[in-house]
Amino acid sequence: MKNILIPTDFSKNADHAISYALNVFKCERTNFFFVHAYADEVYGPYHNVDKETFDKQKNSIAKDSENKLNKLITDTQTKTHNPLHTYEAVSSFESLVDAINDFADSKNIDLIIMGTKGKTANSKITFGSNTVQVFKYVKCPVLAVPDQYDYNQPKKILFPSNYMLPYKRRELKLLDNMAAEFKAEIHSLYISDFEDLSLRQLDNKKFLEESLPNARLSFVRTGVENRAKAITSYINENKMDLLVMVNSRHSFLEDMLYRSTIDEIGLSPTIPFLVMQNLPR
Repeated sequence: MKNILIPTDFSKNADHAISYALNVFKCERTNFFFVHAYADEVYGPYHNVDKETFDKQKNSIAKDSENKLNKLITDTQTKTHNPLHTYEAVSSFESLVDAINDFADSKNIDLIIMGTKGKTANSKITFGSNTVQVFKYVKCPVLAVPDQYDYNQPKKILFPSNYMLPYKRRELKLLDNMAAEFKAEIHSLYISDFEDLSLRQLDNKKFLEESLPNARLSFVRTGVENRAKAITSYINENKMDLLVMVNSRHSFLEDMLYRSTIDEIGLSPTIPFLVMQNLPR
C-alpha cells in the first residue's frame, strides 16, 4: 500500500495536483494524506498583536483549516468513489517544510505530490517558492504537477543522469513500480561529448538497470550544451510524460535549486517533474 502526502493551500493548483495523484494511483491501494500547514497564515498578519488577539486568530485559522480539509475529503470521496483509496486530513501549525518533513517521517511517506505553484501563482515563473523549498529541504521524493498539464498516463519517462550518483533502492523502486503499472519507457539521458564511462559510472549504470527490471529502459547520449536546453528539447521532441531528476550534492539539480530563482537556469518543464532525494532520510 502506498502512502502519498499532498500539501494543499486549497487553491486550484493544489486541487489539480490532487486530481493527478488520484489518476496515477487509481488502481493501487493508497493512503492519501491531505496536509495544510498554516503557521505562515498566523505569523504573517498577526506578528505585532497582543497574545490574546494572536491566540484568537490562531484558533480561528486552525478551525478554518480543519473545516476546509474535511470538506476536501468529502468532495474527493464524492467525486471518485474509489474503494482502494483512503483519506486523512492533517492540519498543522508549522511551516510547510517542517510539517511535511515531520509527517513524512512519522507515516513513512512514499511520495509527495503538489502543484508547481500555489495560491499566489505568478504566470511568469515555473515553480513557486513553496515548491522550491520542498524540493530543497524535504527528504522524500516530490512530484510537482504543472497547473496547465492535462493528465496523461506516464508512459514515457525521462531520467537525465551522469551516472555519478549511487542511487537509492527505495526511490528507484517507486520509479520501477510506476513503470510497471503503466508499461512505461524510461529514457536515461546522458549529456556528454564522450561515450566512455568511468568505472564508477559503469557501476551506477548497472545498478540502475538492475533496479528497474520492470521498465523498458533505454540509454541515450546527447552532446554537451546548455543542460536545461538539452532536457527541454528531449522532452518536446520525444513527447515525454514525466521528468525525473535526482537532488544530491554538487548535482545539476542542486545548482538549479540554490540559485536566487529556479528559472535562472532555464529549466521550465511543462510535464510533471519528479525529484528524488539522494539525501539522508
